[in-house]
Amino acid sequence: MFKYVLFYKPYGVLCQFTQDTPERQTLKDYIDIPNIYPVGRLDWDSEGLVLLTDNGKLQHRLSDPKFGHQRTYWVQVERVPDAAAIEKLTKGVDIQNYRTKPAKVSLLPEEPNLPERNPPIRFRKNVPTAWLELVLTEGKNRQVRRMTAAVGFPTLRLVRLKIGKLTLDSLKLGTFRELDMNEIASLTHQKSEL
Repeated sequence: MFKYVLFYKPYGVLCQFTQDTPERQTLKDYIDIPNIYPVGRLDWDSEGLVLLTDNGKLQHRLSDPKFGHQRTYWVQVERVPDAAAIEKLTKGVDIQNYRTKPAKVSLLPEEPNLPERNPPIRFRKNVPTAWLELVLTEGKNRQVRRMTAAVGFPTLRLVRLKIGKLTLDSLKLGTFRELDMNEIASLTHQKSEL
């Protein structure tokens, strides 16, 4: 029987089980289930939902861009993006000799209810910030950060909220839980809706 685990990764945790330096935390500091691996990654400086499994076929299917499963992010950016910047993000932007696929992008009306980040983001009294929701169907290295920078609004904080239909919901920062049968079934049947 395969294992499927959802983890709410804190800022500053490497999305791997092996430790490259003694001062950096890894998944091993939080999850004590053997032989499971992250499906895709979240950068050290990103937070949010990570799916782990020992099902290699599903891992490949969810990681391969050709299958286009959705990932939803809340992104705090420097300054408030205008309609032109949001339209560029929606249509796709050029990052490192690559054009991103179309995405769903919206400006959140207020700051989302998230745990405080440790350490907090840098605060500049004269520079406002805003929150975006981005729904992508691909996951290139540091893609969200590169996308917002490409349209002139650097990312300050990045939180993955959803993977397909799976959400952070009741998970607390730094905790994990196993998926139920309905959630496992949703992973094997999801398709892109962008």
